[in-house]
Amino acid sequence: MDSALHSIDWTIIAAYILFSLGVGIYFAKRASRSTEEYFLSGRSLPWWVVGTSMVATTFAADTPLAITEFIRGSGIWQNWFWWNQLLAGLLAVFLFSRLWRRARVLTDNELLELRYSGKPAAFLRGFKAAYFGILYNFIVMGWVINAMASVAAVMLNIDRWTAVWICVAIALLYALLSGFWGVVVTDLVQFGIAMFGSIALAIIAVNAMGGMDNLLASLNEMIPAAGNAAPVTTDTLKFIPPAPNAGLFSLEFWNSPFSKFIVFLTIMWWSRDNADGGGYIIQRMSSAKNEKHALLATLWYNLTHYAFRVWPWIIVALVSIVLFPDVTQWELGDKVGYPLVMQKVLGPGIKGLLVVSFLAAFMSTIDTHLNWGASYLINDIYKRFFKPENSFNNSGKAQRHYVFVSRILTVLLMICSAFVAVKMQSIGKAWEFIFAMGAGIGLVLILRWFWWRINAWTEISALITSILITLSLEIIAGIQTVNAGITYTLFGRAPVILGIELQMHHKLIIIVPIAILVWLTTTFITKPEKEATLKEFYKRVQPGGWWKPISENITTTQTSVIKGFAMNWLAGIALIYGATFAIGNLVFKNWISGILLIILSLSGFTWIWFKTIKNLESN
Repeated sequence: MDSALHSIDWTIIAAYILFSLGVGIYFAKRASRSTEEYFLSGRSLPWWVVGTSMVATTFAADTPLAITEFIRGSGIWQNWFWWNQLLAGLLAVFLFSRLWRRARVLTDNELLELRYSGKPAAFLRGFKAAYFGILYNFIVMGWVINAMASVAAVMLNIDRWTAVWICVAIALLYALLSGFWGVVVTDLVQFGIAMFGSIALAIIAVNAMGGMDNLLASLNEMIPAAGNAAPVTTDTLKFIPPAPNAGLFSLEFWNSPFSKFIVFLTIMWWSRDNADGGGYIIQRMSSAKNEKHALLATLWYNLTHYAFRVWPWIIVALVSIVLFPDVTQWELGDKVGYPLVMQKVLGPGIKGLLVVSFLAAFMSTIDTHLNWGASYLINDIYKRFFKPENSFNNSGKAQRHYVFVSRILTVLLMICSAFVAVKMQSIGKAWEFIFAMGAGIGLVLILRWFWWRINAWTEISALITSILITLSLEIIAGIQTVNAGITYTLFGRAPVILGIELQMHHKLIIIVPIAILVWLTTTFITKPEKEATLKEFYKRVQPGGWWKPISENITTTQTSVIKGFAMNWLAGIALIYGATFAIGNLVFKNWISGILLIILSLSGFTWIWFKTIKNLESN
């Protein structure tokens, strides 16, 4: 297999790098004015910039590789691992996009000392900033770097870490210069390049197979041989796994793919740490110019993220099964299938463009996490506990100092994340670990907006319970791995308890009920927050819900976000899941199902447009 890039490929790559650095230099002065400019672009962005930036930053070099790993390992249905998150994403659209904009905070952790009071609130703010800004960020950036290393190793035919350190240096320089301004502006270009590249690769790959009919026929022919050379089963092409014949309370049922699907759809989406938006998505909601733009941005993001973007990756993953049925010789495992297809089917020019699309996706996500992580460390730790603004002679000097320290912290975050990547083998399992770490806190994050009785100890107990259980399970897995005489790799193997290998859905069934029991008990044995704190919070965001003891004498000036929410949420499901599976059915030539799902999707959009978006516009 010829791995050399043509001179035109290198020209395309160099042009993109120069463009990115140029954007960073252009916005450097503006970003240095204040932390609000450096981290939120002055809260002045329109919906299409904000929404596209959300999409771009959630498409990293790891994403198509993880999708490939899912499909080669289990099948298309395994994407419910993240497809389920649309249900929470629609909470962000119709509830939290508007509430976060009303809160007027620089980071989501800042909200904690508006909603809660005293030392528990201060502790929680500092703890979550350190946990998500450092530990969580190291893991996420580590898997993104790991994925870029996988692509570089195959496409550039050079040492994977040499290539990645070059990419890291470019992304770091660009992030240091421009702050959030550079991130969102280049996100627009990066999204366009990445989408064009993934669609072009899918089309070329299918043509190389002789068309979609030949691809599907080849996959079906491989099914009898599944298990050794070909990672194909009868479930590979299914959007939903079949239900087993075993009863609900049998071990066979809970080890089946269908049980995973059920847990993903009923528990995962509301139980984890991004149930009210998620850190860098919240950062973008806060950067929108007003509530309407925040809602539209989040709706556009969810539609593009779940419906438009995934199918080119799925197609390439399926092609990789036929072209490269056995990838055991590759250290990278199943995820290597995606770059191997790139290497085999692409010619000069388009190959360079695809490398640029991966580089763009890599830089977009890395720069987002660097900027977001630094915002936590500056706003919620350094500025809050070590160097408050009132310790400076003037505000301008304080802001310049905070931006300077932000840049130092950005460098440290980048270096540490690169070393974490060295120890990480499976991107898909790293995703699962991150989900488990925040699996018990989601309901608290939702209820703290709508129920006055939630307090700081509620959130502390929920978060710590999830972390302790997840870390304990990883430690057990590590000990079992070493005892078996196998070299330990981060998230390399699942723990085995009572003879059962604990998969992601098993962990959720353990973590979520225990966490709920712990935080409910904690809530009722501790005192409510101070009434003055609760009143001030309610006046600012006016969310509606169970606030009667606090809101009785408060005059509301803003519309409650829960008004009409249920129908909007259902319409959003029709719009986005309808579009997602309409595209999937049309790709596989199921024309009638595809057309019916398009009608369902358009019906959902019509409801949202006339019942919500038009009303926001008139207000």
